[in-house]
Amino acid sequence: MKMTDPSGEQALNLTLPEHIRFESNTDRARLAGRLAKHIATQLRYDIDAEGKATLVVSGGSTPVAMFEQLSMLELDWSRVIITLADERWVSPEHKDSNTALVQRHLLQNKAAAARFIPLWQPGSTAEEAVQACHERLSGLGKCISALILGMGNDGHTASLFPCSDDLNNAFACRQDCAAVTPATAPWPRMTLTPKRLLNSRLRVLYVCGNDKLETLAHALDINDPKTMPVSLFLRQPLEIFWAP
Repeated sequence: MKMTDPSGEQALNLTLPEHIRFESNTDRARLAGRLAKHIATQLRYDIDAEGKATLVVSGGSTPVAMFEQLSMLELDWSRVIITLADERWVSPEHKDSNTALVQRHLLQNKAAAARFIPLWQPGSTAEEAVQACHERLSGLGKCISALILGMGNDGHTASLFPCSDDLNNAFACRQDCAAVTPATAPWPRMTLTPKRLLNSRLRVLYVCGNDKLETLAHALDINDPKTMPVSLFLRQPLEIFWAP
């Protein structure tokens, strides 16, 4: 697949395996709306089939518009459980808190009726909170309905950082979460493990910018999760939503 930016100044060769679906839109707001509706469809399906649905989301600025549009869509939000793919180990009052971001932009409007499982816990380090966090996450049930991941230009996703000495432990961990401390990003963190993240029905990688296409191309080329952790998810069925 050959991608060209809207100005026509740059062309990127991005060859995707058959198990990856790619959806793009030159308008970021429209892409956010399409993704919100796509997620809502999966949540409704699981509510009808199982009586509840689970949504795991990532932080950062990219998903904010999607969160806001999703929060206004009609579905039985009282049957939806929401949590984070990862969290910086800071209180919800801190500007870097993913919990605060989700509370401000997603747990509003109709989605205010959803149940939220935070990862951060007061009075403990991330390492000390792993077991308690794992027990909290048992409320998600066996399979995540919809997982929304982001990606950094170093190939990290969730808080699976290639620079972290904790990466191998997170990859091998059989629990739902692991404490990690990246060397190139602030704050210790709690991340859901690949074991937990890959046990999901709908997996979406939501990214914006031509730099992210370059990162994707590199990750697909090297295919090494220890160098670029997103590669692990590119080996599995995945939907990529991208806008320039």
